[in-house]
Amino acid sequence: MTIHREDPFADAERDVVRQLRGRLAAGVTLWTAGAAGDAAGLTVSSLMVANGTPARVLGLLDPLSDLVDLLGRTQKLAVTLLRRDEHYLAEVFAGRAPAPGGRFAQAEFVQTSWGPVLSGERSWAGLRLESAVEVGWSLLVTGTVEQIVVTDELAPLVHHRGRYQGLG
Repeated sequence: MTIHREDPFADAERDVVRQLRGRLAAGVTLWTAGAAGDAAGLTVSSLMVANGTPARVLGLLDPLSDLVDLLGRTQKLAVTLLRRDEHYLAEVFAGRAPAPGGRFAQAEFVQTSWGPVLSGERSWAGLRLESAVEVGWSLLVTGTVEQIVVTDELAPLVHHRGRYQGLG
């Protein structure tokens, strides 16, 4: 795990594109792949769900993350919606907070066919990798939806102006 010595988003005040994106409140998700002992995860708030047959989920990922390497091997991933009280977990999987014992030791996970999913009743999707294309400084990952679980989430975690905040 890497903890940045400097804020990786410090140039945000100078970069008008980051300023615009930061003003768009976005739901926060945890993207995971693999299984115990060989699992990886990343906090993702730049995503879109595209309805259709099949439905797809698109997300912008850090191309240097360990999730991208693992996803190339597994071809599957799980996307879990985070709740408003899980801001620390979002920081951990974003590489911005310490994770004693590892990232997956910070919460309880259940193994699925698509990767680890946070335990308890929550909304998540299981995806099969369709494509991964470089877009700017990110990797646009498109996954075909194979499984969806939807619960009555009343208090999601959102990302707005560089911070994770509870909504509701």
